[in-house]
Amino acid sequence: MATYSVNKAAVKHCRELIKSGKVVLDSEWGDVQPDAEAQNAFLDKHDWKAYGAWHLGLTEGPGEETKARYAFGFGDFSKVHRSALIASVFRASQWRHKEVELAAHRLLQELDKAHPGPE
Repeated sequence: MATYSVNKAAVKHCRELIKSGKVVLDSEWGDVQPDAEAQNAFLDKHDWKAYGAWHLGLTEGPGEETKARYAFGFGDFSKVHRSALIASVFRASQWRHKEVELAAHRLLQELDKAHPGPE
């Protein structure tokens, strides 16, 4: 099983997006998460650092300029998706990647506090 560390640059990026209101509160992450074509299109216009800023986990081992290096995406390259943070908490918990799980959970709590949505 892969080993992950928390991508601190991505945590910072996610917080900035939350603070600026660039969030989607209601989506189905499985339906809206960027597929390989969308990822490639983003990489055609941006560098690997920008790509990595959308992923909470860094896979130990793969090179910096590979998709395999980045895991636990939290948005669609323009906004944070609440459903993506929930998926990251769930997957990291399921696979026992505690540090990524906790980072995603904290970000989810920050998002919910800043943008509570309808009651």
